[in-house]
Amino acid sequence: MKVVALHASPRRGGNSQVLAEACLEGAATAGHEVELVHLSDHVQAHLGDCRACRGADGRCTIDDGYEAMLLERVVPADALVYATPLWWYSASGYLKTFVDRLFCFLADSYPESERVAQGLRGTRVALLVSAEETYPGASVPLVGQVQELCRYLHQPFVGVVRGTGNTRGEVRDDPEQPLAAAERLGRRLFELTSTDYRVDTPRPNAVWSGRNPKG
Repeated sequence: MKVVALHASPRRGGNSQVLAEACLEGAATAGHEVELVHLSDHVQAHLGDCRACRGADGRCTIDDGYEAMLLERVVPADALVYATPLWWYSASGYLKTFVDRLFCFLADSYPESERVAQGLRGTRVALLVSAEETYPGASVPLVGQVQELCRYLHQPFVGVVRGTGNTRGEVRDDPEQPLAAAERLGRRLFELTSTDYRVDTPRPNAVWSGRNPKG
């Protein structure tokens, strides 16, 4: 399988990148092909008004490498790992812009919109968050945003790892051992169960197959 980690901080070697590398190490250990992508290399502009800036051929005219990254790295991936620092209780600006600009390539006016939509559908998603504060509620808005994005795109959301640190690489000193958790998440990306029960969802008594607890 192909696992792509989207590093969403402009700071190289920082805490979110350290988490991403640990997750990719786990995925590589499990035999998967891995790649780390720095969003700051490919996201240089915000989403524009597609009605004004879309080219006559339907393609996006913002020439910063986003389209190539999306088509060549993101769409073919079997799993995406979002690695972001917590900026004002949400994703970094780079990750938010990455998501915003998906609109341009999913719209019917884009000539390869079906390819993009089908490529994103079913892609497994994990979230890695580095933050300065330990308060659990600080990352709740971000987790909720990614969860709703995954629901919209029909993507299984399989796990979250939070690491605390501020100075470069300080997340390694977090006593909660987020690097070990990120590595474990990477190894199990394609094993983890993602459930989202609704009122009409068939629900067996046992959550895990092979077990038949009484009651």
